[in-house]
Amino acid sequence: MADQYAQTREDNRPAGTPAIRWEEPPEGPVVVLLDQTRLPAEEVELVCTDAPALVEAIRSLAVRGAPLLGIAGAYGVALAAARGFDVDDAATALAGARPTAVNLSVGVRRAQSAYQSALAKTGDARLAASAALAAARQLHQEDARASARMAEHGLALLDELLPGGGHRILTHCNTGSLVSGGEGTAFAVALAAHRAGRLRRLWVDETRPLLQGARLTAYEAARNDLAYTLLTDNAAGSLFAAGEVDAVLVGADRIAADGSVANKVGSYPLAVLARYHHVPFIVVAPVTTLDPATPDGAAIEVEQRPGYEVTEFISPQAPLTGAGGGLPIAPLGTQAYNPAFDVTPPELVTAIVTEEGAVSPVTAEGLAELCGRSRPATSG
Repeated sequence: MADQYAQTREDNRPAGTPAIRWEEPPEGPVVVLLDQTRLPAEEVELVCTDAPALVEAIRSLAVRGAPLLGIAGAYGVALAAARGFDVDDAATALAGARPTAVNLSVGVRRAQSAYQSALAKTGDARLAASAALAAARQLHQEDARASARMAEHGLALLDELLPGGGHRILTHCNTGSLVSGGEGTAFAVALAAHRAGRLRRLWVDETRPLLQGARLTAYEAARNDLAYTLLTDNAAGSLFAAGEVDAVLVGADRIAADGSVANKVGSYPLAVLARYHHVPFIVVAPVTTLDPATPDGAAIEVEQRPGYEVTEFISPQAPLTGAGGGLPIAPLGTQAYNPAFDVTPPELVTAIVTEEGAVSPVTAEGLAELCGRSRPATSG
């Protein structure tokens, strides 16, 4: 049975609470998450004592973001192993918790493989559990390093495409430290531009229906003293028309072999707007998000979320009166279309930036070459 509980941090330090960490209190190991559904109102940590609790945290978006989901999946396998649960069952449940995000299954498989290999070699379940935890920790560290390299490559690309600095960047959803072992993906590039004195403005899409931009990206931008402005998603077009956007930076949850990019729903319209207005549309993601086994965009499974996320306003401050725990904003019985992601075709993507460098133009051949260089270093 899923076992999780919340604990509120008393210090609420400006440096921020880690998005995920492994702890070993006397009562047994746990995975501790910063509950992102409670931000920005309060920093509350969710303590998961078993894999089902972590699966529920993933599905409810308490923990989210492609790279962080990979880390969470790996820690979930290690948690099952350390507490003596069925590791293969836990791995299956974790990997299927959010089907579009390929990093989740990559992280799960990495820790599961380490566990199985050690168990086959030693026959000792405790040593196998230690191996799974070591694999999860290594993935966590690798993601932090990858984040730093993506920021460097992304800033170099921005400076090449937009000489002179003063970048005005539009971003969608949340791609900062809340989705990463480091400072993020697309947001990390904007942060690097800010630190270099070359960020004029970060335009933050609200990102409906769950407001990850308004709640999370604005939260991270404010904590890092970025010059930022929040806008509703449907205001982006007027911003482009006014000539106020120099580049679009987004993350990704899965990148197919042909360069099609699945990202938070609303990304595809931005790519279309960017192409019409001759603005670079740049995707920033670690190589673990590249999926050679998915041939093209049509083969990407797009997660469908519950309709109440659209028909209710979900917020920590909202009265809990709706079926989904939010404030109803549509008539009772209203049907809703609520895909979590959309798919942007490669011809609309200016560049894909990874820790191994940028691919531009985005082609199957360029991505295959990148995967060939990077996979041996990132698989486990």
